[in-house]
Amino acid sequence: MLGKLLLTIDAVGLLFGAPMAEYNHTHMFNPRWTPHAKFHGAWTMSLSVILGLGTLYYTWRPTLLPPSTPPSLAPVLARQLQKDSMCSALFTGTIYWLAGLASILYPGTDGVDPEFGPSGFPQRFIFAGFATAAALGSLIEGWL
Repeated sequence: MLGKLLLTIDAVGLLFGAPMAEYNHTHMFNPRWTPHAKFHGAWTMSLSVILGLGTLYYTWRPTLLPPSTPPSLAPVLARQLQKDSMCSALFTGTIYWLAGLASILYPGTDGVDPEFGPSGFPQRFIFAGFATAAALGSLIEGWL
């Protein structure tokens, strides 16, 4: 259950983190941003929400076996389905954060616009924290 809680925390970060960070005066309502830059902001928010929904789905979906499953195989198949769900939750729960961490490696990128603070990448701690929660959660639920 601890693993599912960690994955749920990650999913909440995906569902609300990007919209909270992007849908304000520093991003979507920034008059200096071009329509194309706002398009990328909207894309980022939509992707984050979709991945959050996917993470919740794979974390909490029930393990349903076909009625024809032999009783002797049911525990093995149920465990395999659980592992598959946790692998999927790991993917949907970390891909956004890992992409965010990688974004600073591109030329000319920065985590903060100069008009809103000093140069840097303050998001790295948030991104790494949520990715770690998803990884630990899927590990606890899927392999222990």
